[in-house]
Amino acid sequence: MTKISKAVAGPSRFLDERLGGANFLKRNLRKVFPDHWSFLLGEIALYAFIVLLLTGTFLTFWYVPSMEHVTYDGPYAPLRGVEMSAAYASSLEISFEVRGGLLLRQIHHWAALLFIGGLMVHMLRVFFTGAYRKPRELNWLIGLTLFTVALVEGLTGYSLPDDLLSGAGLRITQGVMLSIPVIGTYLSFFLFGGEYPGEVVIPRFYSIHILLIPGLLLALITAHLILMWVQKHTQMPGKGRTEMNVVGAPFFPAFMAKAGAYTLFTIAVLTGLSTFAQINPIWLYGPYSPADVSAGSQPDFYMGFLEGALRLMPSWEINAFGFTLALSVLIPALVPLGLIFTGLALYPFLEQWITGDRREHHIADRPRNNPHRTAIGVAGVTFFSILTIMGANDLFSAFFHIPLFWTTWIGRFALFLGPAIAYVVTYRICVGLQRADARVLAHGVESGVITRLPHGEFVEVHAPPADDLAAHVRGKKPIPMLPGADGDGQVPPETARGLIGRLRTRMSRAYGGEKAPLEEKHEEEHEAKVPAGRDEPPRS
Repeated sequence: MTKISKAVAGPSRFLDERLGGANFLKRNLRKVFPDHWSFLLGEIALYAFIVLLLTGTFLTFWYVPSMEHVTYDGPYAPLRGVEMSAAYASSLEISFEVRGGLLLRQIHHWAALLFIGGLMVHMLRVFFTGAYRKPRELNWLIGLTLFTVALVEGLTGYSLPDDLLSGAGLRITQGVMLSIPVIGTYLSFFLFGGEYPGEVVIPRFYSIHILLIPGLLLALITAHLILMWVQKHTQMPGKGRTEMNVVGAPFFPAFMAKAGAYTLFTIAVLTGLSTFAQINPIWLYGPYSPADVSAGSQPDFYMGFLEGALRLMPSWEINAFGFTLALSVLIPALVPLGLIFTGLALYPFLEQWITGDRREHHIADRPRNNPHRTAIGVAGVTFFSILTIMGANDLFSAFFHIPLFWTTWIGRFALFLGPAIAYVVTYRICVGLQRADARVLAHGVESGVITRLPHGEFVEVHAPPADDLAAHVRGKKPIPMLPGADGDGQVPPETARGLIGRLRTRMSRAYGGEKAPLEEKHEEEHEAKVPAGRDEPPRS
């Protein structure tokens, strides 16, 4: 019979005597969480979201979501007497007149960046380790939807101060809407309540930002966590880890203590950044005017890839039947988003179709052990990064004294060559790392001890790998392939005989199988082993 710790038994007994939930509490308070560092990446986003809710609530007490024209008479002298919207004036009031307002506003902005950044690195961890595989495909789609909604939340919040920088971003958003065939004009008039910019967009964005999207985010995060709790965590391969267990610490008290400390650390980092690193100084930009735009305007990093796509796209358009199709806006607005998000949404199902693998997976892959998946992921990150960097090509041109024409064309070529080069290099690195793992198992690890052989040659002694390291390496499993894809002479099934079937078989042969078996022989002319029963060899 399993012994229940006092930390679990006490609260369970207390609540059971009042609510009758002892079995439920005991089962869930003892839930085991893996202790690998990469599993904490998703928690960064969760704790940043909590900070966003708290600081956002504070800011709503003073923010005025109105585009009514007022004349500023506050303490910031350079803008005194300037006409502006009530939204911008209230943002200045929060920054200069509310006690702690500027700190809380900057914490809110930094937390928004950390929230989206945390979602990004968490999704990359899930992708590179294959944690999206059965039975977690639905949770992967929920996470992707969560990320998409978070981008819209960032866009609406970014526009609320109604300063010149955020107004320029809102103008680009309206231009993208207008480029959509047939319905673009209707969408723009619906959002802005008439001609741009109108008088209602800030109140509408405010309602969306503080009510609609936070509700969606809370629902998605709750669903994501519930599914994770029910399906249990994936874990990295290692000693004692199987598909049927989870090795780690219980939820209470170990994980709760760790999570509490991590929450406080996240808050401390955000507070430190907000204290010493200025962000979004709206008083320097001035109030928004549709006739003006500030030099060197850059959006927040998560929208930088759309800015880069707009700057790299040639000025293509189609004029027919009295209508203009602005490809220079429509393509960069929809194609990068479509490639990235559609690819991420379909990848779990495409991988399952290519490999024919329909088993449940609770042991995560080391990224090196699936080189094609890792190479595809790095190629996607390279594509995203080049677009983001090119969103600031004017600043690079000014700082490095390079003509803007050159930086634009360099970005256009890099956008296609960069992902291809990243794919090839990453694939070769992964295969090389697999072969290095095989050498570790076959010959041991370098000990740093040099000894001399009887005939006078000096060689380095190799020691057997530690048990946990060996188990971590041996956790590698061959990537599944379709029957007959490995060329073993089997008659291919009927589904593999058509054009699509033959294509699927070829893709399965290329994607699956062993790229560098752990049993691979590695010949070395000379090798010294640590003698059995001794910690170190004799030194010469």
